[in-house]
Amino acid sequence: MTPSQAEARIAELSQQINYYNHQYYQEDHSEISDYEFDKLLEELIQLETDFPEFLTEQSPSQRVGGTITKEFETAMHETRMLSLGNTYSEEELLAFDERVAKGLEHRNFEYFCELKFDGVAISLVYENGKLVRAVTRGDGTKGDVVTENIRTIRNIPIFFSDQEVPAKFEVRGEIFLPRKEFEKINSERAENGDPLLANPRNAASGTVKMQDSSIVAKRRLNCYFYQLITNETEVNQHDSAMALLEKWGFNVSPTYKKCDSIKEVLQYIEEWREKRHSLPLDTDGVVLKVNDYDQREELGFTAKIPRWAIAYKYQAESAESQLLSITYQVGRTGAITPVANLSPVQLAGTTVKRASLHNANEIERLGLYEGDYVFVEKGGEIIPKITAVSIEKRNSEAQPVRYIAHCPECGTELIRRESEAKHYCPNTQSCPPQLLGRIEHFVHKRAMDIDSLGTERIRALIDQGYISNFADIYDLESKSDELLGLEMNQDQYQKTDEGMLYISLHKALFALTEGISLSAIGKFLEENIENALEETLKNFLTYIRESKKKVAQNVGTIQLLEGLLQSYPFPKVEDFLPLPLVLSLLIGKKAGISRLKEVAIHESTVHGILLKLNLDLSKEQEDRIKKLKANTFQEGVITNMIEGIKASKEQSFERVLFALGIRNIGENTAQILARSFKNIDNLKNASSESLLEVNGVGETLVNSLKEFFSEEENIQIIDRLKAQGLNFEIEEIERALESNVLEGKKILASGKLNHFKRDEIIDFVEANGGQYVKSVSKSLDFIIEGEDMGPSKKEKAEKLGVKLISEEDFMKMMGKEF
Repeated sequence: MTPSQAEARIAELSQQINYYNHQYYQEDHSEISDYEFDKLLEELIQLETDFPEFLTEQSPSQRVGGTITKEFETAMHETRMLSLGNTYSEEELLAFDERVAKGLEHRNFEYFCELKFDGVAISLVYENGKLVRAVTRGDGTKGDVVTENIRTIRNIPIFFSDQEVPAKFEVRGEIFLPRKEFEKINSERAENGDPLLANPRNAASGTVKMQDSSIVAKRRLNCYFYQLITNETEVNQHDSAMALLEKWGFNVSPTYKKCDSIKEVLQYIEEWREKRHSLPLDTDGVVLKVNDYDQREELGFTAKIPRWAIAYKYQAESAESQLLSITYQVGRTGAITPVANLSPVQLAGTTVKRASLHNANEIERLGLYEGDYVFVEKGGEIIPKITAVSIEKRNSEAQPVRYIAHCPECGTELIRRESEAKHYCPNTQSCPPQLLGRIEHFVHKRAMDIDSLGTERIRALIDQGYISNFADIYDLESKSDELLGLEMNQDQYQKTDEGMLYISLHKALFALTEGISLSAIGKFLEENIENALEETLKNFLTYIRESKKKVAQNVGTIQLLEGLLQSYPFPKVEDFLPLPLVLSLLIGKKAGISRLKEVAIHESTVHGILLKLNLDLSKEQEDRIKKLKANTFQEGVITNMIEGIKASKEQSFERVLFALGIRNIGENTAQILARSFKNIDNLKNASSESLLEVNGVGETLVNSLKEFFSEEENIQIIDRLKAQGLNFEIEEIERALESNVLEGKKILASGKLNHFKRDEIIDFVEANGGQYVKSVSKSLDFIIEGEDMGPSKKEKAEKLGVKLISEEDFMKMMGKEF
C-alpha cells in the first residue's frame, strides 16, 4: 500500500469507526457485530503503525488504552462538586417550590428536569481544545485524577479541531456501565470461572480506578453529561448550556425537559416513574434545577447544598414474597452476612429472588419466622431488602429463625464483638474465605508475583483442601496428578446454613438431560425467571416435549427429580437444587441419598464428593457428571501454575517478608527491616529495643512482630518455606559508592524527571550515599520536584515544611551538568 492509499484508508476507517461509536453510545444500537468493529479497529491500528505520519490525536485508535497507572494523584476541583438535598414526596417538592419563589420574591422562573442516574460523577477539564484532566468527585473538594482511563471512553471528546470551544472549560457528568455491557461482562466472567461483578454502579466505579487503561477500554463505559462550567461564554441558562454541550459532541441524556412550573415537574416525574426502567442504566429519581444562572446566584447555598436544586427520589417499589430459606455468606474478613432466599417477585423491572438480611440484629428486628411472607423493596433501586413481615399470613406452627452459631465454611464457633452488629468467624488461619485473602496477598505481583495463581484457582485449591497456608503452595508440584479435573468455578454452587451443597438449576438440567445444549437451557431459564422452581420444572417438561429431543428419557428424568424434591425436605433455594438429589439421578444405586447427603455437607464441589466416595462409575455416568462440573484444571493450566510457583522462589527476602502478611508491614517497612536485620532469624529474635532503634518502627509494629513470631504455626510455615528454597536472608551485593554527597540524607522524587527513570533515581540516590524514601514525611531532607508533581504530595510537603528542589538544582548539587 502506498502512503497516499494508506492515508485515504485511515481516513475512511476513522470515519466508519466514529460513525459506529456514535450509533453505539448515543443511539444505543449497532449495525455491525463487536467482532466486525474490532477488526476495523485492528486494521486502523496496523495502518497507523506502518504509516505513523498519519496518526493524529483525533484518531479513534487513541482510545484503546495501554497506560499503566500504579498510583492515582489527587487534584482540587476549581468549583466544588456539590451534593443535593433529597425529597421523597409531592408535598416536599411543593415546599421546595415555595422556598424558591420566596427567595426570588416572584414566580418568573423555570425548572430544568433530568433523571438522576446511578453512576460515578466525573469532572473533565479542557484547555485549548484538548482534554487535560479527568477527576473523580472524591469528597467534593478534591478527587482522583483518572485522565488516561477516561480517554478510553469512546463517546467522550478528547480533542476539538472543528468546533469553536472556549479556551478553558469544565464539564461534569455521570459515568456508567450500561446494563447490557454489565450482563455481557458477567456472562464472560462466568464462562472463565471469574467472580461476578455485583452491580453496574460498582462495576463502573471499579473500572474508572483500574490501573490498566487497556482493560478500561474493553469495558465500554458510557457517560451522560449534565453541567458546563466556563467564564468564556455568554450562556446564562442551563438549557442553553446543555444545547452547547450537545453541539460540541458531548453525550447528554435525551430525557431532560424544561418545565415552566412545579405542576409540569410533577407531570415529568410521573411520566418517567415506569418508563425509566427501559433505559440502558439504573436511575432512582429526578433532579430539578432552577434554569436561570442569575436566579441561582440570587438563591445561593446552605452550608452543604444549593437552594436552587433538589433531587426527587422515587419511592422504592414494594412486593410480597415468601421466605424459602436463609444462607450465610462468609466474607474475607470473617464477617457473616445472612441472605434470604425468596420466592420470585417482580421489582423495579427485575425479578428478585434474594435479599440481604445484613446481620442478626436485622433478623431480630424483623421478627422473622421460617416460611414467613415478607415485604421486599429495592433500596436505592439496586439492592433488595426485606422491610416487614406479613404476620397475619404466618403459619401457626412456624419456628423463629435462629441465627447460626458456627461458621458455614469451616465449622468454627462464631463470635460477636461487643458493640458490633455482625458475627465473625475467628478462624483467620484456615477459614477458606479468610485464607483466600491472605493467599491473594502472598501471590500478589508486588509480593511473590505468582500471576498464574488467580483468585478462582486459589479458591478452588482452598475449598478442595489443597492449600491451607502459604507453604502448601510449594507442595502442589508433587500433587499435579491430583489437580487434573479439579473444578475452578464456585459460582454454580450454594450452601445452606447447615452446609448442605446445592448446584445451580442451569447446570443440573444440563446434566440430567440429553441432546439439549447448555445455552438453550440458559435461554429457557431466562424466559422463566419470574417463576418459582415448581412452575419452572413443569414448564421444562413442556419445553422437552416441544424440542422433540430424547423426549421419553428426558421427561422421565425430570419427573423423577420432581418426585425426589417432594419426598425429601431439603430447604428451598431458588435457582439451585440439592446436589445429593441430582447426583442420585446420575449415578443410580452406586450411592444412596443418605450417603450423598452425608458427604455433600462436608464438600464444596462435585469433584470433591466423587473423590470422597471413590465410586466405580461407567463411562456414561462419568460423561453426565462431567456436564455438572465447572471449568476444570487442565494440563496446560497446571504446568503454567507450577512454573510460576517455581519462579517465585527467586524473590528477594524483602518481598518474601512483605508476602507473609504480618500486620502493619508494607513494602517499604519490609525493605527497611530486611536491610536492618539481614535475615528472618535475626528479625524473629530481635529485642523490642533493637527494633525501636530502626527508623520508621514504632510500638504498634513491634507488637505485630512479637505476636506473629509467637505463633508456632507461623514458625512452622517459615521452616517449610525455607526448606522449599525461599529467600529468608538478604542478598548482600557489594557495590562501591560513587560518592558520599548524599550521606545521611533522605530523599524522594515526585513527578516526571528528564534524566532518570523511576528505578534509576532510586539507584542513583543510594549509589551516592543517600536513602530513597517512597512517601512524603517530615523526616525527608528534600523532594526532587519533577514535571507534573502531584498536587496532593506538594501540598503535604509544604504543610510539613519539606524542602522542594528542581531536578536542575539536584544535578548541580551532584556536580552534574544539566
